[in-house]
Amino acid sequence: MDETLYVGTRKGLFTLRREGEHWSAVSSTPEFRGEPVSMVLQDPRDDVLYVALNLGHFGVKLWRRTPGDTEWTACAAPAFPAVGNDDAGSGEGGEGGGVADSDAPSVEQIWCLEASGADAPGELWAGTIPGGLFRSHDRGDTWTLVDTLWNLPERSEWMGGGYDHPGIHSICIDPRTSAHVTIGVSTGGVWTTRDSGATWRLAAAGMEADYMPPERRLDPNVQDVHRLVQCAGAPDAFWAQHHNGIFRTVDGGNHWRRIQAQPSSFGFAVAVHPDDPDLAWFVPAVKDECRMPVDGRLIVNRTRDGGETFTALTDGLPAEPAFDLIYRHGLSIDSGGRRLAMGSTTGGLWTSPDGGDHWHCVSAHFPPIYVVRFA
Repeated sequence: MDETLYVGTRKGLFTLRREGEHWSAVSSTPEFRGEPVSMVLQDPRDDVLYVALNLGHFGVKLWRRTPGDTEWTACAAPAFPAVGNDDAGSGEGGEGGGVADSDAPSVEQIWCLEASGADAPGELWAGTIPGGLFRSHDRGDTWTLVDTLWNLPERSEWMGGGYDHPGIHSICIDPRTSAHVTIGVSTGGVWTTRDSGATWRLAAAGMEADYMPPERRLDPNVQDVHRLVQCAGAPDAFWAQHHNGIFRTVDGGNHWRRIQAQPSSFGFAVAVHPDDPDLAWFVPAVKDECRMPVDGRLIVNRTRDGGETFTALTDGLPAEPAFDLIYRHGLSIDSGGRRLAMGSTTGGLWTSPDGGDHWHCVSAHFPPIYVVRFA
């Protein structure tokens, strides 16, 4: 049973513990105080905790803490290699995997961290802005750019959504085999590999980009996927919150179906039940000018039937007007599929013990929340 909730904010990392149905912060002072936490991961294989920081001018940092330790250990942060720099690594999956010194980008943010399965011990994946995918085989001591993805001709058409540069924000690892990885790109569609990154294929057929000219509306390489999640119990089923709506696939991304929901199909966050592929949660908002809840009313939309119908969940959420926006990683579900946690840009944090039927406000005064994750 999950008893710990990690909350990554603009001003540090808060750790919450649950007693009964009440959640409380372990300390009023966050770890990494004053530093923006862009991502958190507790590796389910060994319970090692990873925290990514976005320090702006000082770059990105990655820290690791093993169970029983009180101190954090600095890990290597993913970095783009330069041609001829053996120390930086030469990429993987192809020859000459670096990029020219004058053209080498900098990692602006670690936007996603995920752990492979038991069949790939020590293996971690990181998605970054700009749109790089990195892999570590040694629990974050070293990272290698997956250059087979970076060097795809199609990547030249990727573009930034809310950021200036495209980014990889979702990494889904098939529980049946860690060699099968599916990623979501904003803006660059959905890509998948079945051979640990040696080869890649687009998997966004059926998605629709209303912001593109008509002749490119269905182009899978220009789809702005805001968040991508996979059902662990039915790994061929994915949900995507897209700039132009909600999309679902039940065949591993071969075809996506567009789903309409009221009061809006726009948003950033999505969570799927770990065992039931038909059960998913979304947080609707207004696009593109406002980026706020529809009519100033914060709700969570839940579907139990694969998107045929939706129920608006509001019990315990703030009365209107409310202007909380939920970022991509601001909605999380626990391993049992019952408890939800949701954090907002205005520092609100809510938990639900019953799949969203009832919400409890843990605090309305956290710093802006970037990520919530159950242990």
